[in-house]
Amino acid sequence: QVQLVESGGDLVQPGGSLTLSCSASGINFGSNILAWYRQAPGKERERVAFIGPSGHTTYSPAVEGRFTIARDNAKVRVLLQMESLRAEDTATYYCNTFPPDASWGQGTQVTVST
Repeated sequence: QVQLVESGGDLVQPGGSLTLSCSASGINFGSNILAWYRQAPGKERERVAFIGPSGHTTYSPAVEGRFTIARDNAKVRVLLQMESLRAEDTATYYCNTFPPDASWGQGTQVTVST
């Protein structure tokens, strides 16, 4: 059974930084494309970034240059380092494969506000 557990969300001021972590079990972690998604209140879930098995990364235009996705195959986790956070980054963040193939976890809340 696939299980994804996100953590690291917090309340942060605009311009601040956070690093999210996602632990995965029940999947062939090393061979999957992994992604971070987010969903803001009243909006559809959107893809933020994904990383292939070889480490190739792709970002949405909204986060390009501010967010960095990384994978640790040994620890079976995927990270999202977020910098220069903006109010519009406020959302619940989720990890999953790309395309999403596992049940969604509970996500981790990121709130960017003064």
